[in-house]
Amino acid sequence: MSQMAGYLLHQLRLFLIAMQFFTRVPVPAWVGFQPAWLQQSSRYFPAVGWLVGAVAAGVYSFAAQWWVNVIAILLSMIATILLTGAFHEDGFADVCDGFGGGYTPQRVLEIMKDSRIGAYGAIGIFLMLTTKFALLFSTPLVLAVPALLLAHPLSRLMSCSLIFLMRYAREEGKAKPLAERMSSNEFGIACLTVIAPAGLLILWQPLLLDRLLPAVLLMVFATFIMARMFMRKIGGFTGDCLGAVQQVTEVVFYLGLLATPMSGT
Repeated sequence: MSQMAGYLLHQLRLFLIAMQFFTRVPVPAWVGFQPAWLQQSSRYFPAVGWLVGAVAAGVYSFAAQWWVNVIAILLSMIATILLTGAFHEDGFADVCDGFGGGYTPQRVLEIMKDSRIGAYGAIGIFLMLTTKFALLFSTPLVLAVPALLLAHPLSRLMSCSLIFLMRYAREEGKAKPLAERMSSNEFGIACLTVIAPAGLLILWQPLLLDRLLPAVLLMVFATFIMARMFMRKIGGFTGDCLGAVQQVTEVVFYLGLLATPMSGT
């Protein structure tokens, strides 16, 4: 019994470490930190996505009771950016700069490491946020909340697939503790933290069922295309690449949900 309690406590610690690394949410001091724990905590990256998705959906639901849809969507987007510290948006902008302006692997990595944002990054982040807003604005109200809930864990699972399948491209870096590949068991846990709650969500909102398959297939396809680009240009992934995949596949998920007409609307 004590061994099981210790195992569960360690899993809770890993989740809290993942939450601390990928969001601005403070965690208790008893959690502690070791680089090996951060690497192990990647299995709960999608679980953190449920927290971010819950905040996005909660803010949207509350704001929609008081203001028009445009305001509700903007407040929801602002809330998630504040919650994550624009962690993934920053990675997306760095990838735009690095892959847009770098012609050799070394130069791409150097540009991505630069804290300054360039033209490619500025244009990319503007277009990405504008596209995300437009897609959410176009999402039927009955699907907006479940879409926000699902997009965040699913997009983070796509990022996890890079850690599971690819090598880390840098010798050092902020995400270096995540450089070790995920084991099959760890990736299985990551998948389970998405699939189990998603099943309950679909039972709550059956309209998602017809739209979920094309949305997920588009996410997988986008992840595959980006992974190929990363391998070809820098021979692996970086922390910025993980953020870029999360942002792109989140947008692609909304795009997939809108790909087919919804009957009865």
